[in-house]
Amino acid sequence: MQIQNVPFETMNWASMEQVTHPGKTGVAYWRTKEIGNVRIRMVEYSKGYLADHWCSRGHVILLLEGELVTELKDGRTFTMKPGMSYHVADGEAPHRSRTDMGAKLFIVD
Repeated sequence: MQIQNVPFETMNWASMEQVTHPGKTGVAYWRTKEIGNVRIRMVEYSKGYLADHWCSRGHVILLLEGELVTELKDGRTFTMKPGMSYHVADGEAPHRSRTDMGAKLFIVD
């Protein structure tokens, strides 16, 4: 990743607008900052959340709270606990998220 045209800035995530994105089940709440060529998000998934699509975008994801299961389209699954992260390149491994208990993530893409 090459971060371009992004000046130094601090973020108060709690003061940012929260946007609701429905999943196949449950909802995702996004707080998003897009600057330069980077999108930075604080995302919370409700209990019982399942993404409504397979995502092919590259990400760096850090799980802050809860538990997250990442499913790859090839059938593999990965269960993450707080403090764990994953990274994937654009177009590398279509994936989607689900959680039974809810989760809070920090995402850069």
